[in-house]
Amino acid sequence: MRLDKGDGPDVRGAEDDTDGLDARLVLDRGAFRLDVRLSVPPGEVLALLGPNGAGKTTALRTLAGLAPLSGGHLRLDGRTLEEPAVRRRVPAEDRPVGVIFQDYLLFPHLTALDNVAFGPRCHGASKADARARAADLLDRMGLADHAGVKPRRLSGGQAQRVALARALATGPRLLLLDEPLAALDARARLDVRAELRRHLAAFEAVAVLVTHDPLDAMVLADRLVVIEHGRVVQEGTPAEIARRPRTDYIARLVGLNLYRGEAEGHTVRLGPELTVTATEELTGPAFVAFPPSAVTLSTDRPDSSARNTWRARICGLESHGDQIRVALTGSADELPLTADLTAVSVAELGLHEGAQVWATVKAAQTHAYPA
Repeated sequence: MRLDKGDGPDVRGAEDDTDGLDARLVLDRGAFRLDVRLSVPPGEVLALLGPNGAGKTTALRTLAGLAPLSGGHLRLDGRTLEEPAVRRRVPAEDRPVGVIFQDYLLFPHLTALDNVAFGPRCHGASKADARARAADLLDRMGLADHAGVKPRRLSGGQAQRVALARALATGPRLLLLDEPLAALDARARLDVRAELRRHLAAFEAVAVLVTHDPLDAMVLADRLVVIEHGRVVQEGTPAEIARRPRTDYIARLVGLNLYRGEAEGHTVRLGPELTVTATEELTGPAFVAFPPSAVTLSTDRPDSSARNTWRARICGLESHGDQIRVALTGSADELPLTADLTAVSVAELGLHEGAQVWATVKAAQTHAYPA
């Protein structure tokens, strides 16, 4: 499926020739302040990630025109949609923006065809033209046989595709997706995620996705922007973010133990009595990270060449996929870490909350990078 620039209304202003999204989203709301810069070229899918209350949905609402900016600017394909300093604000209904909400918000009394045709009709298309365009979009989504079906008779995956078709029907230059897979069960998410990725890959304008699910972000997005407390704390490709997280939230998101300290050679000092030996050689402020799978636990002090060995206490155990994730607190400077073990290993070691163990991580599995 491809949507070319000619598929929708000409929304380009005369201000410049820059394609894509250029925004600084500033919004003051009581004690909370959002201040996020976004630059997204056409054809790129950007995911906004962050913990609850970070400002992801607020950012999406400002892009859609549902929440007015306090400052900054919002430009799309060179046209200024909003800039408080010059008192310019294009109403939400006049912006070339399509939105897919978390619960899809399909009109329950309309068929799938009429749901999709609704947007073009609101933009002045004749009933025949709007329905023809809707039928074409549903056909591209593999839903031609469901054109006459109302939302209550659609599966979650089918409803998601109808919502996507409806958002695309007006030829938007900015597509916003608010937790687009959250309403699906685990079985449906797998298939719909792959299908949505194919459609987004063919979308030639800008797509911005808000999600709290790291897998959705890694699969659907070309680039990630991580927001915490209304600010961007890290951005990059999914591989860059996963390989070198820069906050505890991101480390937990991608499943890494992460610490910050001062590096000298292969040693990173985390505290007065705590050091970690890493593969890389660095000098100065540094992060050091390793996956939970790299942590080995034993009830006796290990007789090995591993440089990273700490006394630790188990403070929690929980299922994590087909393994058990063990949360530990170290005795030296209270180093927190997590380890992934098989259920058999947990049983053989007799691990339980409060148990004292030795945690070992080989230097070859520990990586440092500049902070």
